Amino acid sequence: MPRFSVIVPVHKVQAYLHDCLRSVLTQDFTDFELIAVDDRSPDACGAILDEAAAQDDRVRALHLAENVGLGRARNVGMRHAEGDYLLFLDSDDTLAPGSLRAIADRLAATDDPAVLVYDYARLFWTGATARNQRSELLATPPGEPEVFRLVDRPDLLNLLMVVWNKVYRRDFVEREGFTFPPGLYEDTPWTYPVLMTAETVATLDRVCVLYRQRRRGSILNTTSWDHFDVFDQYDRVFAFVDSRPALGRWRPLLFRRMLDHLAAIYAAPGRLPPGSRAEFARRTGAHHRRHHTVAAGPPTGFRPRVRSMLLRLGACRAFNLVHAVRRGRRRIATLAQAVRRTLRGAALHGYYLLQRCLPVDQRLAVFAAYWHRGYACNPAALEEAVRRLAPHIRTAWITTPRYAHTLPAGVQRLQPGSAAYWAALARARYLVNNVNFTDRLRKRPEQVHLQTHHGTPLKHMGLDLQDHPAAARGMDFERLLRRVDRWDHSLSANRHSTLTWERVYPSTYTTLEYGYPRNDIFQRATAEDVLRIRDALGIEPGITALLYAPTHRDYQRVFTPRLDLARLAHALGPGFVLLVRAHYFHPDGLRGPYDDGRIIDVSAHPRVEELCLASDALLTDYSSIMFDYANLDRPIVLHADDWEPYRAARGVYLDITAAPPGPVTRTEDELIELFSGDAWRDAESARLRAAFRARFCPYDDGRAAERVVRRVFLGEPEETLPRVVPPSERRPAPAPDECLAQATATAASLL
Repeated sequence: MPRFSVIVPVHKVQAYLHDCLRSVLTQDFTDFELIAVDDRSPDACGAILDEAAAQDDRVRALHLAENVGLGRARNVGMRHAEGDYLLFLDSDDTLAPGSLRAIADRLAATDDPAVLVYDYARLFWTGATARNQRSELLATPPGEPEVFRLVDRPDLLNLLMVVWNKVYRRDFVEREGFTFPPGLYEDTPWTYPVLMTAETVATLDRVCVLYRQRRRGSILNTTSWDHFDVFDQYDRVFAFVDSRPALGRWRPLLFRRMLDHLAAIYAAPGRLPPGSRAEFARRTGAHHRRHHTVAAGPPTGFRPRVRSMLLRLGACRAFNLVHAVRRGRRRIATLAQAVRRTLRGAALHGYYLLQRCLPVDQRLAVFAAYWHRGYACNPAALEEAVRRLAPHIRTAWITTPRYAHTLPAGVQRLQPGSAAYWAALARARYLVNNVNFTDRLRKRPEQVHLQTHHGTPLKHMGLDLQDHPAAARGMDFERLLRRVDRWDHSLSANRHSTLTWERVYPSTYTTLEYGYPRNDIFQRATAEDVLRIRDALGIEPGITALLYAPTHRDYQRVFTPRLDLARLAHALGPGFVLLVRAHYFHPDGLRGPYDDGRIIDVSAHPRVEELCLASDALLTDYSSIMFDYANLDRPIVLHADDWEPYRAARGVYLDITAAPPGPVTRTEDELIELFSGDAWRDAESARLRAAFRARFCPYDDGRAAERVVRRVFLGEPEETLPRVVPPSERRPAPAPDECLAQATATAASLL
């Protein structure tokens, strides 16, 4: 019995069917069957399914003698299903890489609920993607149970009521006798009853389905009398509620959802055929009167009451007028807001152009990092070095009030978009960033733009993202290259980075192979610094601190660790503590309380370098932090449970699992077993780390910032810069256990 039965109804989708099947068959979780139902498709779909079945024994191709429609084709698939769970996928959509693994893990973690709801993203024909706008409903509120009934979280009914954003336990479906009716809106009488009936529901806050938005040919956007099918489907929903008196509580909410749905179809341009709108309005009024009589009271609020009255009366013209007035008011408000923004932007742009007419300020340097997310990374290390080595240069930092506390005392803060911000961009001699400045910046010939980057590239970047549209997220590559053309210098930490940056960001800048300034602290920090940071984080002496720093997944909206942190912390025991650092795309860090002191969310800590110093080892997946952490010569463990789908979805330059900086685990059990012994810090681990450090850390000797300041800000020639200290001669900050031993010895000597 497989874990999943993936049911795919197929009709006239030959251009998309290969992608759909491939997205399932290449999942890293393989315990499934794929049941594809050829709904008498007149094109090559049947042959494509037969070919797939011949090549992979997990595929079963069923061919129907006549076209029965999407819902009844799914019913055929269900009759042949043998899996624990049913998963429905439309044949022009695709599963995101790693989705089945994520779903299986979530089911296991929530004790196999009857229904698991997950997220989707719209995939447009241009290649752009957009996540479900109500995805926040899938996040479990802090303190709330992971498994619940619909009555506990009724807002889930505000999600798109489709069948393919959920998996269903097969025995639950069979016991309740759920099947799909015929018709265009067949998902409606399935999803509402299933959610209302399920005794256990869970959610997975992860994009698992890419919902294709066709340029032409979408059934629901086709002009047709078939849209009148929606009335029959809501009759079926209310009939189901009538058959189960305990579900009567849902009538008011179902009634309002029905009104929203009917109004949306009526208002959507191009759905209803010419001459049919009056009939649709009449049927809407009849449905309103039929089902409102048993609803618990009228809608609340003035607008819903007016809409309800008009729909009840079938007042077609009045409804159109009200709808037009509302739409007009929204457009006027939007236009007014846009005018205000335009006028303010024009005034500031004029001020910027005026400032450009003034001389460049040779003593001003402007810094920023991570899209204005505070004082961090290479720009922060350089700003400190400029104040120390070139005190005649004034520095200013661009960030928002949220991150103002990260700035050192005396450093001027520039509010993004303010007049002072534009004046600084217009006149500063030096512009330093680890990402890019605004597109409206027009660098003057006298200005010097230093691009520091923010990591050694493992995943595809720049022009290489042209082959990965989901990861590129609509990136305009011509605009990207115009930004690159502003760079005068590109900072590199190793030859791999140099070769990558110069290829994916092609322009005439000068590459500076000086190392990363942010890593200088690893060679300069003392034992006292390490113990001070640990004490500030609340790490008790003698405790082994693991810094868990996973990378970002392009399909995630919020930070969702791939590890069960509570289980891992429990398995490691009281001698360990987990320092959990979310990617900078997720500044809010972990959701949910962790109050036992063994899991510390350090996502908001302003300096990741300090977290590295405080930790005894690094646990990561594919984050570039591993290239920096290697400078400390402390253990590194890679947890690569989704390496294949990650590599396929994003594209990578290196097979990090073939030449890793330390042990590699593929499952959570393997990871726990690794830390139960000494393999994570044994001689083989040290050998891997040394080879990795030699390859990727040739210049990180503690003087990278000094080399950059002397070369770029002070204009010193290359040959006078500090020589690079070979890795064998470096002495990084001592590990925490060494620091504790030194402190103990020092204290004993004073007695």
